[in-house]
Amino acid sequence: MPTATAHTVAGATRSHTAWATFPSTGTEGEMTRYVIIGNGAAGVTAAEEIRARDPQGHIVIVSAERYPMYSRPGLAYLILSEVSDTQVIARKPELYDGQRLTMVFGRAVKLDTATRYVHLEDGRAVHYDRLLIATGARAVPPPYPGAALDGVVYLDTLDGTKELLQKAKTAKRAVVIGGGITALEMADGLAHQGVETHYFVRKSALWSAVFNEVESKLLEERIIARGVKIHYNTEAAEILGDGRGRVTGVRLTDGETFACDLLGAGIGVKPQWALVQDTPIKMDRGILVNEYLETNVPGIYAAGDCAQAWDRWTQKHMLDSLWPTAVASGRIAGANMAGAKQAYVKGMPFNACLLFGLHITAIGQIGGARDEAAEPEVVQHISRGFSEVWTTRPAPYASAWSQDGPNTVRLTLSGDFLVGALIVGQQTLADPIRELIERQIDIRPLRSYLRTGGPVMTQMIEQFWEKSKSPAKTGPLALSKT
Repeated sequence: MPTATAHTVAGATRSHTAWATFPSTGTEGEMTRYVIIGNGAAGVTAAEEIRARDPQGHIVIVSAERYPMYSRPGLAYLILSEVSDTQVIARKPELYDGQRLTMVFGRAVKLDTATRYVHLEDGRAVHYDRLLIATGARAVPPPYPGAALDGVVYLDTLDGTKELLQKAKTAKRAVVIGGGITALEMADGLAHQGVETHYFVRKSALWSAVFNEVESKLLEERIIARGVKIHYNTEAAEILGDGRGRVTGVRLTDGETFACDLLGAGIGVKPQWALVQDTPIKMDRGILVNEYLETNVPGIYAAGDCAQAWDRWTQKHMLDSLWPTAVASGRIAGANMAGAKQAYVKGMPFNACLLFGLHITAIGQIGGARDEAAEPEVVQHISRGFSEVWTTRPAPYASAWSQDGPNTVRLTLSGDFLVGALIVGQQTLADPIRELIERQIDIRPLRSYLRTGGPVMTQMIEQFWEKSKSPAKTGPLALSKT
């Protein structure tokens, strides 16, 4: 077998080491060879956990990018000029050296589960004893002609974001497509960069997979105030280009053309599991894993955006494209690769974002206003910073609603428990509600106030949360309006 030459991340120094020099596992006292495909939140967290449990094991991270681990959620703040490209780096090169992590830069294209080799695009091969697939998810290109033209940009990778910023310097007019967080962040960023920005929305409301009509209108006001022009019920059918292969506009489904020199695509992301397609590893919408994040092939694990793990809230295997989920699943996968037997208990999906200056927190099962018939599309193209759980509602469920000016709280209840919430604007209740959901606190004392809605509801939730934190409390919690 060919050997893979290992290199460190940019900025770190270490001699090049050939894989052939590493001993094989099989007898007592010999090193275990851990290979992690992916240098993101799940992969690096797993590597750190392995090293904490196995000081002698050899850990290799195969990375298609030459950056240290960086924050993908932070890319939105990069295009808003709130952070620099160095500030989105989540792990410094020194950490890799300190943890004795060996980097192999290249794209993994084939997995041989029989011989336990990962084959790279350039012909090299890496041998493993235990393998973690943490390949994440990547932006979905527009599904119509012109997607490869110069001027189609994505908010997906650090290199892609740098390209977006570079092209924004000379762009006059941009079109952004997509219905979720990423598209909205891109529209906000391009407007901030001084580009005339037009946002195409296929439906008649914003973020319709999650938002109700009121929430959509609150966001709409912010978008318009930023100078972005919203085009509802508008869908592109083709990206147009000139003789030099550069974007010149889009053709709409109604046949009309719309001129632009930049096309921001934020139609969603898709788990990267092509590597396992011709292997015995079972897949569904992602790579299927058991409660230990192990695939059906012993010794091979999956974590992060590409893993489809059991969700205790919906009682299904679900996909999440969330930073906290990647970190949590990476930690458990790493522990189990190093010999632990820890079940992965998937936390309540949680995401906080800032869209056009409007703070939004989504927790658990929200069940937006989307048509259930659209579920296959949602499955194929989930947004960055999105969970499939958000688009579900428990059956039966009840809802509670509070609006105070530009601030709203929408709750989803199942029986005597909260199972989801969407908080727009003021975020005082974000942590209390998240804790009530995670701890599954019986909310019967709150029910009358939830029916009331409005400021009274929000006031009582905060009071109820404060009382619930005391372990000395027994029996019904006494609430009072002040």
